Amino acid sequence: MKLLMLGTWEIIVIVLAVLLLFGGKKIPELMHGVGKGVKSFKDGMNGVDEVKNEEEKSETK
Repeated sequence: MKLLMLGTWEIIVIVLAVLLLFGGKKIPELMHGVGKGVKSFKDGMNGVDEVKNEEEKSETK
């Protein structure tokens, strides 16, 4: 299944479209926001894992 198999030209077109839409000055702000979102998502997933491990420990006692 070739769902997200992007070639070189597709990536170039996407990058150019992002540059045209957001401009060169807005891209660092955009990436900063994306980075914060990814960090928040990872922290949330770690929290879920911790809760799951605590529940497993309490069930085995």
